[in-house]
Amino acid sequence: MRSADFVIVGSGSAGSAMAYRLSEDGKHSVIVIEAGGSDFGPFIQMPAALAWPMSMKRYNWGYLSEPEPNLNNRRITAPRGKVLGGSSSINGLVYVRGHAEDYNRWEELGASGWAYADVLPYFKRMEHSHGGEDGWRGTDGPLHVQRGPVKNPLFHAFIQAGAQAGFETTEDYNGSKQEGFGLMEQTIHQGRRWSAANAYLRPALKRPNVQLVHGYARKIVIENGRATGVEISRRGVTETVTANREVIVAASSFNSPKLLMLSGIGPAAHLKEMGIEVKADRPGVGANLQDHMEFYFQQVSTKPVSLYSWLPWFWQGVAGAQWLMTKSGLGASNQFEACAFLRSQPGLKQPDIQYHFLPVAISYDGRAAAKSHGFQVHVGYNLSKSRGTVTLRSPDPAVEPVIRFNYMSHEEDWIKFRHCVRLTREIFSQKAFDDYRGPEIQPGEQVQTDDQIDAFLREHLESAYHPCGTCRMGRADDPLAVVDPECRVIGVEGLRVADSSIFPHVTYGNLNGPSIMTGEKAADHILGRQPLPRSNQEPWVNPRAAVSDR
Repeated sequence: MRSADFVIVGSGSAGSAMAYRLSEDGKHSVIVIEAGGSDFGPFIQMPAALAWPMSMKRYNWGYLSEPEPNLNNRRITAPRGKVLGGSSSINGLVYVRGHAEDYNRWEELGASGWAYADVLPYFKRMEHSHGGEDGWRGTDGPLHVQRGPVKNPLFHAFIQAGAQAGFETTEDYNGSKQEGFGLMEQTIHQGRRWSAANAYLRPALKRPNVQLVHGYARKIVIENGRATGVEISRRGVTETVTANREVIVAASSFNSPKLLMLSGIGPAAHLKEMGIEVKADRPGVGANLQDHMEFYFQQVSTKPVSLYSWLPWFWQGVAGAQWLMTKSGLGASNQFEACAFLRSQPGLKQPDIQYHFLPVAISYDGRAAAKSHGFQVHVGYNLSKSRGTVTLRSPDPAVEPVIRFNYMSHEEDWIKFRHCVRLTREIFSQKAFDDYRGPEIQPGEQVQTDDQIDAFLREHLESAYHPCGTCRMGRADDPLAVVDPECRVIGVEGLRVADSSIFPHVTYGNLNGPSIMTGEKAADHILGRQPLPRSNQEPWVNPRAAVSDR
C-alpha cells in the first residue's frame, strides 16, 4: 500500500504544476500517478522534432474521434501525451495565455474567481519571460518562455504583410495587447523543450515528500461519499494508492471524464447502461467538449529561403547532430516564430482567428511536404459554438473512450472558416510577399466559391489539439457543472479535477499555458490559501473595434 496526503492522477501541464506547488512548503506528501514512461531523449527534448512524439504510440494515447459527419465522416486524430509531462511533452511548444475576455467569460459562466483580474497574477507567478512586456509578465517563475531567433526572412514578410493589410502589430501578444501580428512565444529554454515535466515535475521530485508512481489509473476509490484513493494497475497487478487528504484528477479532457465515469461519477443513465454503480449523478461529465480546428494554407516560395532544403534525411541528421552537441541551430526552435491574432469582423470584443506561420510547406506530422520551397499558415476560427462529448465505450478501464467532437455543427463555423481562406489570400497578396510568392498549393487558386471552399474544408480541416471543457467548472447549484470554482467535484468529498477539462469555455489560443495556470491556481484552493490578489491592469482594446476588423 502506498499513501500520501495528495494523490494526483496525471503528470501533464496542470498535474506537474500542482505537484510542485502542493509540495513546496514541505508540509504535505504528494504522489503523482502517470501511465506513460520517460520523456528522456531527443524526440521529445529537441524542439524541432515536435512531429515525432505526437506520432509515436510510446508517447501518445493515440485516440481518434468517431466519424465526424460534417467532415466527410473522417476520424480526426486526437492525441494526448502518455509520458512524463503529458501533452506538454508532445505539443507544438507554443505559449499563449489567452485573451482577457476568455476568463471574464468563464466567470460569467459560473466560474467565480476566475476572471482575467484573478488569473493574471497566476500567469505571472508561473512565468519566466524572456523579452516580454514589463509589468505584464512574470520573470522568476518555473516556466521559461522565449521568442525564436526569427532569422528566416519569411517570418518578417508575414508580419509586414499584416501591417500592410491594415492590421495591428503587437510587441507581446501575452502582454497588454493580444491583437495583431507579432513574434510567437515558445516554451523552450536553453535549446530544450521546456515542458511541465522540466519546469515543475523534476524540481518537485527532488523533494523527499514527492513520489512518482508509474501505473494506469482504473478508478477512484469512493467510500461513504468520499474519495479515499486511486485503484491502479501496475505491472499487471491491481493496487490502491491511498489519499490521506484528497485525490486530484489531472488526466486530460478525454481521460479525466473517463476516469470519473469509471468511478461512478457522471450521467446516471449512461453509467447504468455500462453496469457501473452510480456514486454521483453529474450529467455534465463528458459533455461540453470543445476544441479548435485549423487548416494549412500553403504557398510556393519562388526563392530558396524556406526550410525545404533541410527536409532530406541527411540534413535533418546534420541539424540533429548540431542540436545534440550544442543545443543550438534549427533543432532548437519549433519553427513557429511568427503569428497573428485577428478579429473576423467589426463589433467583436476580442480576436477570434489565430495564425501560426511556418517557413515551409509541410503537414504537422512531418509528411506530405510540397515538392518545393514554400511557406504556410495554420489558420483557424477559435471560438466555435460546436460542442461534443466523451463517453465510455466499455466499463473496462483499458478500453479507449468514445470521442465525438461534432465539429462544424454550427453554421457560424462555416462562415468564419470561409473568411479565413479569403483573409489569408489577402494577407499573402501584400507587397511584403512579392519577392517570395509563387502559386497557391492549398486550397489552390481554383477554390473560390463558398461551395468549393466548404468542400476543401470538409476534407482538410484538422484538430489543433486543444480539447477542453468535459468536466466543466461552474456554480455548485448548476446541474451541468462538474466542479465548483475551487475545483471540487460536486457531490463527492475529497475529490477535485484540475486540468483543461474544467474550462467552462475554450480559451482563444493554445491550451498549455492556461492548463498550467489552472494547476497553479488550483493548488492554492487545495491548500486553503487566500488566492493571489486580483490585478487592476487593463488590457488594450482596439479603438476601432466597433467599426473595423483591423
